[in-house]
Amino acid sequence: MNDITTTSSETASAPAEKPAAYRVLARKYRPKDFSDLMVGQEPMVRTLTNAFETGRIAQAYMLTGVRGVGKTTTARILARALNYKTDEIDTPTIDLRTPGEHCQAIMEGRHVDVIEMDAASHTGIDDIREIIEQVRYRPVSARYKVYIIDEVHMLSTQAFNGLLKTLEEPPEHVKFIFATTEIRKVPITVLSRCQRFDLRRIAATDLVGLFSTILGKEGITAQAEALAMIARAAEGSARDGLSLLDQAIAHGGGIVEADAVRSMLGLADRARIVDLFGHIVRGDVKAALEEFAWQYEAGASPAVVLTDLADFTHLVTKLKFSAEAANDQSLSEVERVRGAEFSAAVAVSTLSRIWQMLLKGIPETENAARPAGAAEMVLIRLTHAAHLPSPEDAARRLLEMSGGDAARPAPRGAAPGNGGGNGSTASAVSSQGGHLQGQSGGVMARAGEPVMPSRMTANGAAMLRAVPEAELPPAEERGQVDIRPETAPAEPVVPLRSVADIVDLCQKNRDILLKTLVRNFVRLVRIEPGRLEMNTADDAPKTLVTDLQRKLEEWTGIRWMVTVSREQGQPTMVETEAAAKEQRFNDARQDPDVAAILARFPGAKMVDVRIKVSEVELDETPEVAAVAESEEGDILPGDDIEH
Repeated sequence: MNDITTTSSETASAPAEKPAAYRVLARKYRPKDFSDLMVGQEPMVRTLTNAFETGRIAQAYMLTGVRGVGKTTTARILARALNYKTDEIDTPTIDLRTPGEHCQAIMEGRHVDVIEMDAASHTGIDDIREIIEQVRYRPVSARYKVYIIDEVHMLSTQAFNGLLKTLEEPPEHVKFIFATTEIRKVPITVLSRCQRFDLRRIAATDLVGLFSTILGKEGITAQAEALAMIARAAEGSARDGLSLLDQAIAHGGGIVEADAVRSMLGLADRARIVDLFGHIVRGDVKAALEEFAWQYEAGASPAVVLTDLADFTHLVTKLKFSAEAANDQSLSEVERVRGAEFSAAVAVSTLSRIWQMLLKGIPETENAARPAGAAEMVLIRLTHAAHLPSPEDAARRLLEMSGGDAARPAPRGAAPGNGGGNGSTASAVSSQGGHLQGQSGGVMARAGEPVMPSRMTANGAAMLRAVPEAELPPAEERGQVDIRPETAPAEPVVPLRSVADIVDLCQKNRDILLKTLVRNFVRLVRIEPGRLEMNTADDAPKTLVTDLQRKLEEWTGIRWMVTVSREQGQPTMVETEAAAKEQRFNDARQDPDVAAILARFPGAKMVDVRIKVSEVELDETPEVAAVAESEEGDILPGDDIEH
């Protein structure tokens, strides 16, 4: 009984073994030598290999790339290679398969001769002075004293300047390794003193292979589709991908499944995305909205659905020109098969239109107060656009509707508009292929206007070019069929020949703000139909050119090219009026009667000069308004003087 008690007491007093602290995959499987870095960084490894073999070792290296591609890890491996030493080898080498004396301490960041500094928290000149003072001393145990400065672009200007001399001519026992994600913020004087290596984004195929290798070592099963989704979400960053893989393992209870990863990342099912794309290109609004509602209820983010839809649109477009794009391991089998089918069936113009609309719709959805509603509106626009004809089809339909020669090509530069579903396009084309008249979006191209290129309006309608009627044969010879609705003829636009004409047009359309800006800031260089060259005052608004071009196109119905010229140009209307007013004042001061009045009443001054206009001719005597400020307070005589 006593023996049993003693045993129990000893057992109770023995310290319990603590489980080993868990290390995340990104740290546990961090590359330790250049063979591990071969994943995605082959050019850099090849360059360093040749440099070490020939003894051409630089005094400073600059590593740049996006987050998570291995900049800090590469810096540590490079420091390990510079200080590599074993019983057999005592020289810098890139063959690090056998651990050396300093390797473990360097990779763990605790070696006394390998100093790591975060420039984000040590940005000043004092920190650089400390480094400059320390470089004079030789390393304690290693071959080189290596300074690794991470996020080097965060250093101040004084710190960069203080480092220049030491960086250009460091002692033989000192090496510098810099890492940054913002290479453009590093002064060129620093870059010119370093060997630069751009670490590339890691391809999704390489990331999938890396994940498979790590999971095999961990004894964890995973679905290929799940790894592909994680690789796509990592966007070329190994660290981000391994962090997501860690999260997926925990989320799935030790098993990485596609449904669990999709739920974790808030992604939509790739097969359902393909179905949604099919509904859009068929123009089935109801089916597209139902499919989106199912994905939204399943937990997919509206912006993510549109982003995945854009990715698949991009894939289909690539497959149309390069069948090898289907070999990407990050693609699912559904994406490969159906993507190839869509690439053969959908026109490039349609794919381009879907892509452009998604690029605009994604940020709208992300910034909307109701993302789901915004995404639905984007899908409605996409499916509606599926019914719009391509420019080629629109041109063919215009030729058929004109009653002319259908086989004759459309005029060069003409881009008939997409009729859409609004039925707003009405046009007439001559048998010579030179006359286009049309109404689209409420804008009528009228005969007699100058020839201008066509353009697409914001709602997808077309603004057609107009050709002077004088250049055309009679309507009977042209076989012209005018199918425009019976409406009152539009009021012709007066040709614009000066800034005053533009100001009158602004006044006519009641745009007082633009009228004021044109009067104050526009210096005319030259103007012709559809083209305006001008110089602007220094304090002119930056949007004046674009606003003026947009308004001229809206008011005249033709396309305008408004450019800013380096020529001085004519004075602005305000400057011209001010000069004319000053000239009138000078002329008035030289008039004997006015001079006598000003001399008779000290303190009087001219406030305005107006020229009398009779029914027949101008009266050469100016009318001068003067204010008497003399002490007598007498009223100025004569009808020509205002008090």
